[in-house]
Amino acid sequence: MIKFLKYVRGYLRIRIWGFSPERFMNLCSNKGILLWDIVREGDVYYMNIGLRGFRELKPILKKTGTRVAILEKYGLPFFLPRLVKRKIFVLGLILAIAFWMISSFFIWDIRLNGNYQITRDVFDTFLKENHVTIGMRKDDLDIEELEKQIRRKFPQVTWASARLDGIRLEIDIKENDAPIIVEDRESEQGMDLVAEFDGTVVSMIVRSGVPVVSIGDSVEKGTVLVEGKVPVYNEDATVREYQYVDADADIMLEHTRDFTARLPFDHVEKVYTGREKTGYYLKLGDKTCRLPQEQPFLVYDSLFRESRPLMFEKLNISIYWGEVTHREYQNTEYMYTAEEAKEVLSQKLIEFLTELDEKGVQIIEKNVRIDTESDSWVLQGEFLVQELVGLKEETAKTDAGEVKTDE
Repeated sequence: MIKFLKYVRGYLRIRIWGFSPERFMNLCSNKGILLWDIVREGDVYYMNIGLRGFRELKPILKKTGTRVAILEKYGLPFFLPRLVKRKIFVLGLILAIAFWMISSFFIWDIRLNGNYQITRDVFDTFLKENHVTIGMRKDDLDIEELEKQIRRKFPQVTWASARLDGIRLEIDIKENDAPIIVEDRESEQGMDLVAEFDGTVVSMIVRSGVPVVSIGDSVEKGTVLVEGKVPVYNEDATVREYQYVDADADIMLEHTRDFTARLPFDHVEKVYTGREKTGYYLKLGDKTCRLPQEQPFLVYDSLFRESRPLMFEKLNISIYWGEVTHREYQNTEYMYTAEEAKEVLSQKLIEFLTELDEKGVQIIEKNVRIDTESDSWVLQGEFLVQELVGLKEETAKTDAGEVKTDE
């Protein structure tokens, strides 16, 4: 602490020689002038003295017949004048201090802890809906209200806590890891399973409900396959009542699927001219600051590159320096060759077959051909497939007294 005070007040390293240096030091002591780090080399003494004490030396030097020379100057009184001469450095220092002071009033990072069921993307969407974003002022954040909204939005969250840690918003949540038990209930209405396509039933496993078709039957789209209406009979084989359930079954239907893909003879491709223009921008949180500029080219695309200075990255401050390159191109028409058209259409067919495979559809037979029309190539495919069907629809209610008779 004493060294710091000496530095603030300023001090000098001096050399003393002459008639009576010892008497000089005694008089300084009597007048309360502090001398320290005294070193003797022959008849010469080296020592430190405060700036204020140095100004009081004139009568002592005259009385003792000694002389003084300043060797070094230390402390703020000597540093600040040199600093002021470096205007750019001083301006940068002032701006840096102002930046740190201003940035401390904002939130530059949001951290979520304890989430397992809730994904970060879902939670970020929730924060944006509640106007909690990177770059917002701390004064605009109501932490208690945010905690209430978290518990209200996500029922699986049993505990939520938010706090500010410097420029970071820390959100800790605890999810309910107990399994959610859903009680089964009997359907009051009942649900039927109906066909989604025209086809032939090739297999059927019924778990609940009453099947109304058999293996080998041909059905049309909308035909009821399994009813959710289960009859309960009396002893005389008459229907006493109906119980309504949700029909459940694995029904494999064989039917035909068609696929058509068209590709125009000509197409447009981008041909880059090699002309480029580069611009720069500053991104603060979700806000982007750009200098106004004219449209670089008539037709162009843009390539963005972002980087964050290491200093801001270590402090978790979302400030990015970006570079955008605008590249001019021309739309040029080209004609597909037969080989190119076949390759493009084959890729579309592969995507279609992959989608069927992901749905568990089995392909039994296929017939694919590529033809041409007036202005395009056409791929047409016909596939005999087997897939699970069963679209649920509400069961029509029937009174037990309604009995059908054949006359």
